[in-house]
Amino acid sequence: MRQMAVPFLAISLFLIFWEILVWVNDWPDYKMASPSDLWPAFWRFKWLFITFGWETLWRTILGLIIAIIFGVFLGMIMGFSKVVREGLYPLLVGFNAIPKATVVPIIALMFVGQHDLNTVLIAFMISFFPIAVSVSIGLSTLEPEYRDILRALGASKITIFWKIALPKTLPEFFGALKVAVTLAFIGTNLMEIVSPHGRGLGALFDSGKTNADYPLMFAVLIALAILGIALYYVVVLLERIFAGWAERETD
Repeated sequence: MRQMAVPFLAISLFLIFWEILVWVNDWPDYKMASPSDLWPAFWRFKWLFITFGWETLWRTILGLIIAIIFGVFLGMIMGFSKVVREGLYPLLVGFNAIPKATVVPIIALMFVGQHDLNTVLIAFMISFFPIAVSVSIGLSTLEPEYRDILRALGASKITIFWKIALPKTLPEFFGALKVAVTLAFIGTNLMEIVSPHGRGLGALFDSGKTNADYPLMFAVLIALAILGIALYYVVVLLERIFAGWAERETD
């Protein structure tokens, strides 16, 4: 019960503070929309929010799934091979350091008209890095004592991976996945805003900007936040199922 009440209370306090801030400063809605301005925008464009929200969500999830597959595979290779890790790390760090906002127009031009492919590709490109690094670190820091004991008992490399390496890596993996969820949404919306064939909540945000409809723009931001929070808690649920043993009580 507390796990639901505390986030709800925090969000409620944030919205109240936001409303008071706009009211005290007497900001018009074209400067800063207040939470009370958002519901009319949601209601006015409710079918667009449902349709475009679904398009943004499925592309984000698909890009994230591809990022998980590729990131885990790459992380396993780097985790088990020091040579590969030393060779790939500079490339990955350099690629991750490039602002993805500069990559989006390039991808959009390379695959003109392929909006779904472009969007999924950017969501993948922006979110696989933390997954690959976390899996690599988890495997490369595996205690050699465990490995030596299992080898002495005749365990194969596959057995060592399933019994020791994989469980040890799960906490790091889910921690990185929580970060990757938000990054995937950023990638999706960057492409939806930039692409001339853009659809989804990013395109709806761009439409609000073009028409100077600031309540609509802020409503899109809130919708994106809601989707991100929902997907984040899906990851939290999976973490409790598969890696709940690693959780430590702090209170």
